[in-house]
Amino acid sequence: MPYMIDPGTKPGGEEFEAYNIRRWGGSGWTRHMKSEGRKDGATFKSWVTWPNTFKAHQLIRLAENKGVDTNLSNKALFEAVYEEGQNISLVDTLVQIGSNKLGLSAEEVRDCLEFDRLGDEIKNDINIGRRKHDISGVPFFIIGAEGRKGLPYAMSGAQSPNKFLQTFET
Repeated sequence: MPYMIDPGTKPGGEEFEAYNIRRWGGSGWTRHMKSEGRKDGATFKSWVTWPNTFKAHQLIRLAENKGVDTNLSNKALFEAVYEEGQNISLVDTLVQIGSNKLGLSAEEVRDCLEFDRLGDEIKNDINIGRRKHDISGVPFFIIGAEGRKGLPYAMSGAQSPNKFLQTFET
């Protein structure tokens, strides 16, 4: 489900370090995440922008509606932000990602994003996630089929493979 860490992020995104200083007093909180990410090949070598992800969520939904695997969209956006230093807050950047990496029509992506054609849908899904699953951060994992007895299991934050195995066994 879509989720925005800080909906108050400027629409064009913000410089990474300045944002972190303003919001948390610094970017020290990212050290552990970056260290763990390197173990899986995520170097975070070019994380220079704190993006406003509202339009990026619309690109993911547009791609999904066109049959593009959500994992491919997420990977393309992850690499753009953290490995390539791109600002995914910007329509031009997202049009390039949508057309070059996801095989979408540049014109359709631009129209969707410039006019926030999927904006209400994304806002609604964010609100459902907050209400129904108490999503308050990312990553957030919901494990368990809808409709089964009891609530699904939920985990917030990066988790070890062992934590997932314990949850699956439970």
